[in-house]
Amino acid sequence: MEILKTEQLSKHYGKEETLVKAVDNVSLTVSQGEFIAIVGRSGSGKSTLLHLIGGLETPTSGKLYVNGQDISQLSADELTIFRRRKIGFVFQQYNLLPLMTVYDNIVLPIQLDGGDVDEAYVNELLHLLGLTDKIHVLPGKLSGGQQQRVAIARALATKPAIVLADEPTGNLDSVTSLDVLGLMNATSRKYNQTVLMITHDEKIAQMANRIIRIEDGRIAGDAQ
Repeated sequence: MEILKTEQLSKHYGKEETLVKAVDNVSLTVSQGEFIAIVGRSGSGKSTLLHLIGGLETPTSGKLYVNGQDISQLSADELTIFRRRKIGFVFQQYNLLPLMTVYDNIVLPIQLDGGDVDEAYVNELLHLLGLTDKIHVLPGKLSGGQQQRVAIARALATKPAIVLADEPTGNLDSVTSLDVLGLMNATSRKYNQTVLMITHDEKIAQMANRIIRIEDGRIAGDAQ
């Protein structure tokens, strides 16, 4: 099942002599359940591409479909709702609220949207990510790897169409990075969850089942 499609998607900044083509005519298709690594040098456009897919930036031109909906045509308010309900974000910075417990951080996006928490599903996530005994703990009492697991659980709790991960292991040591990525891979398989992950680490990229290479805003390679 096709979950994401871009058609000649572009994001340009400036004009004439100062024109920067951060993303330039990118067309790709992603199926549900794929775990994709997006790699490229600094400034290649990979983060801009991820931000476009997540509705954090507006394309200069082209089409962007998520679950068959062209989100490039949505208003700012509609995009906010779209992000909250359809996209799960995992960033290098964990972005956890320090005065809220692990459990409250995980279910906060659902509550902000006025939805009902699927307790069985959240408990299953907590078990899978090894957080069952941490639900009443504040983030400051957790290790970096544990905090990133909480961020992953929060991203998955809303049952999003796509999870976008921007250098999710950038603040972790190599052993913890592989552990966290292994868990992301496991949750992707278990819940048939689509994950697009930016990484500069080739070892981590090899854990994905598809690697897309970006150069100068364009797709330079796409291998499974």
